Amino acid sequence: MATNREVFDQIAESWYRVRHWPLLREELGELARRWRCGKLLNIGCAHGADFLPFTHDFELWGVDFSPAMLKQGLRYSAKLGFYVNLVAADALFLPFPDDTFDWAVSVATYHHIKGKEERERAFCELRRVLKPRGEAFLTVWNHGQPRFWLRSKEQKVPWRLKEKTLYRYYHLFSYGELRNVLIKTGWQIITMSAERSCRFPIRSFSRNICALIKK
Repeated sequence: MATNREVFDQIAESWYRVRHWPLLREELGELARRWRCGKLLNIGCAHGADFLPFTHDFELWGVDFSPAMLKQGLRYSAKLGFYVNLVAADALFLPFPDDTFDWAVSVATYHHIKGKEERERAFCELRRVLKPRGEAFLTVWNHGQPRFWLRSKEQKVPWRLKEKTLYRYYHLFSYGELRNVLIKTGWQIITMSAERSCRFPIRSFSRNICALIKK
C-alpha cells in the first residue's frame, strides 16, 4: 500500500486541475481581514489555492510533504501572479525556529496524520513556530458526516485517476476529540464550528470541523 506522500505525489497534477480555487474562500477571506498583514504559514499547502485571500500584505510561506504538490504550487503562483516561499517538510518536523510566524492556516491536513501521538506532535509543532498570541485556522474532516456513520474513524478515501484508484489515509475527528487534543497541546480555542457552506440543519453533521485557535 502506498504512503500518503506517495499518493499525493501521484495525484498532484489532477489535484491542481480539480482544486483550483479555495474551498473555504469565505472563511479565509474573513481571516485575511481579521489579521490584515504579517508572516503567514500554510501547512499542507498543496498547490497553494488557499493562499489567494492573503496575497496582499502578507509574507507567504507554505510547507507540504509532497514535492510534486509543491511543483504544482510554483505553477499555480506563477499563473495567479503572487510570490510564495515553498518548503518540502512534514507537519511533525517544521523546519523553522520558534516564534517565526504571525499566523497560520491548514486546510484538510491534520486528518492525514496517522497515529494519536503523531497528531499531538504536529499540533505542538504548529504552536512552536507561531509567535506569542499568534492565531491559526485549521480544518479536519468530521466523523459525524453522514457518509461515515457507523464506520471507523480510520478511513482510506479514494482518488480516481484514469488508469487506477489511489487511496489516501484519513483520521476522522469528532468535535470533542479535536477540542481535547487542542487543549492538551496548549491551544486556546477561539471558535470551533462547521464550514459556512454546511447545509445540514444539525451542524455536528458537517463535512468539516473548522477551528480558530490562539497560542
